[in-house]
Amino acid sequence: MERSPEPERYLLRGGRAGAERLHLLNRVKWPTTERLLKAAGLQAGMRVLDVGCGSGEVTLKMADLVGAGGEVAGIDSDQAILRLAGREAERQGLSVTFRHLDAENLAEESAHDLVYSRYLLSHLPRPAWVVEAMVRALRPGGRLVLEDVYFPGHVCYPANAAFARYLELYQAAAKSNEGGDAAIGPRLLRLALDAGLGEVHVGLIVPIFRDGDGKRVAQVTMENIREAVVGSGLATDAEVDRIVAELGRFADDDQTLMSIAPTFQIWGRKAVA
Repeated sequence: MERSPEPERYLLRGGRAGAERLHLLNRVKWPTTERLLKAAGLQAGMRVLDVGCGSGEVTLKMADLVGAGGEVAGIDSDQAILRLAGREAERQGLSVTFRHLDAENLAEESAHDLVYSRYLLSHLPRPAWVVEAMVRALRPGGRLVLEDVYFPGHVCYPANAAFARYLELYQAAAKSNEGGDAAIGPRLLRLALDAGLGEVHVGLIVPIFRDGDGKRVAQVTMENIREAVVGSGLATDAEVDRIVAELGRFADDDQTLMSIAPTFQIWGRKAVA
């Protein structure tokens, strides 16, 4: 398979600012991700790869779950955020390997018991390539676990113009970012099947919040896509300021409801030869 020599361009901010957003997102998302990983068979002693690991939030959680007898690695295209992940692994005393690598250039074969990726494929112009590479990286009988968004399916009550504009801008910016697809969630099943995965399981979660961290995700995400949105000519800085401020006011009102991005969860097994 031909590989692209160009590194991934990511819609959201990287580095420390991106890490702070990921910390918030993982606090909100970890309970459902943990249930998914356990349902997929993550257990002590496994060799695991986290593709597009970002700040390593899930990577470190998986390292704790597989224990000293397991082996966990994370790859990402953002060197700055990987340095932060490495420091956090040291702070927690966890043995995790973080490597700078574009997902499209993953070339391992039959190396891992479980390969995981969350919120990466929706940013890539060729997600099928990456799913195929992840399946090749699995040992026979190994599990592939994917989570990604269906952005149009957000819930917001009552209707809010700033929230609607946030959804519109995010999806438009993802598409302009080399053809990303913020509605990729339902496609994950076909991507997994086409890559040869068997025993595929499908789920959909829509975490919704009246208060707390979950109601801050939209506001923080809007701020983190500012450069992409303004740089693409989709909105001005002044409009982004207004949207961010209104999302904050809406989040403060405990009589409103707001979901984070609906997330499709897919897992299956690589065939045993």
